[in-house]
Amino acid sequence: MTELAEPQMEDTNVMNSEGQSGPAPQKGELSPIRPIPRVSIQAFCETAPVASSIEHTGQDRRMAKAHLKVHMGGIPAAAEFYSQAPTPNLVLVESLLGGDELVNDLERLADVCDPGSKVVVIGHHNDVQLYRELISRGVSEYLIAPATMADIMKVVSELFVNPEAEPLGQTLAFIGAKGGVGSSTIAHNVAWAISTEFATDAVIADMDLAFGTANINFDQDPAQGIAEAVFSADRIDDTFLDRLLAKCADHLSLLAAPSMLDRTYDFGESDFNQLIEVAQRNIPCIVLDVPHMWTGWTRKVLSTADQVIITATPDLANLRNCKNIIDTLKELRPNDSSPHVVLNQINMPKRPEISVNDFVSPLDIDPVATIPFDAALFGTAANNGQMIVEADAKHDTAMEISTIAQVLTGRTDSKTKKGEGSLSLFTRLLGKK
Repeated sequence: MTELAEPQMEDTNVMNSEGQSGPAPQKGELSPIRPIPRVSIQAFCETAPVASSIEHTGQDRRMAKAHLKVHMGGIPAAAEFYSQAPTPNLVLVESLLGGDELVNDLERLADVCDPGSKVVVIGHHNDVQLYRELISRGVSEYLIAPATMADIMKVVSELFVNPEAEPLGQTLAFIGAKGGVGSSTIAHNVAWAISTEFATDAVIADMDLAFGTANINFDQDPAQGIAEAVFSADRIDDTFLDRLLAKCADHLSLLAAPSMLDRTYDFGESDFNQLIEVAQRNIPCIVLDVPHMWTGWTRKVLSTADQVIITATPDLANLRNCKNIIDTLKELRPNDSSPHVVLNQINMPKRPEISVNDFVSPLDIDPVATIPFDAALFGTAANNGQMIVEADAKHDTAMEISTIAQVLTGRTDSKTKKGEGSLSLFTRLLGKK
């Protein structure tokens, strides 16, 4: 391998996209960097100076929204840790190794890495070929130790703030095949599961401005919410959006509907676009609770969402509506995956039902979850402003909601992770098989 001159300890270099090493920006050059969005970052270091630099970075005002944790042990510790836990948005790993030894260590990390997680390596070998090899295999960046706060902040900014980078947030649009099928309840519980199980920041946008129930389900009464965002679309930016969010848990916020009838809520087809675009720049997961109606704006929201989830109950009207929505979305989204279907309120006493197999057969889609009817469980949770897992964490419905969260985020449980070692190197970092 071609070796470059080893950098002096007092200097820190960053490889650029051409594999060339250049001087790191000085501390004063951080000022143009915008605040880092609500990403989760975990670091696994081998030396105290690198750990100290990362901890120092976490104390910067631009990192106020991010969640940063620093561990010791390097790549082996990271691989062991993530064999039992989901990976964050960004993993920083330090290694004293070089060449094939470093690549082999990263291969073990890739075996337990969730799709969509980014990895930055801080190494001690100023090696152009190694840099190019790692970048080609899906590593986001390779820094040469000792990495300063400016180096780390610059890389994080380029990954999550750069206008040319892909949007951070994934949009999950939930809609009912019919009114009253529990779409909002499923949406709120899935958002809770994503935020708590995976420590991923999520926002619920209650788009039923007249009759939304998210504020009730989370026992919130915010003074402002989604109405202010939509009616002031020309003003919406990161700061304005932050002021409108009501915090429900450590990683979950709510953009509540006013749920009042003092005005009519008639929107143009693109009225929600700016809000969703701003949210995607700052929040890893945006759950869109779409009301059961078919207007220009609901059609637009569903056609542009990353994933669509249709909740239905097993009767004929739901089957007809569900098929119509699926067929329409397939035409509107020919290059996207099919919508997911959640069958809710299964086995309701004394109600004639279509069997699960007969329901999904015309749809040509297997349900992502089937949730049994349980008036006591759902009623207790709703009356107490709780999620299902809070009311009864061991209930089968809580497990089904967890499964939906895993499918929508592309995550797997630890047992599945361990059994997927046959995938090629770093495919999880690249998010594809």
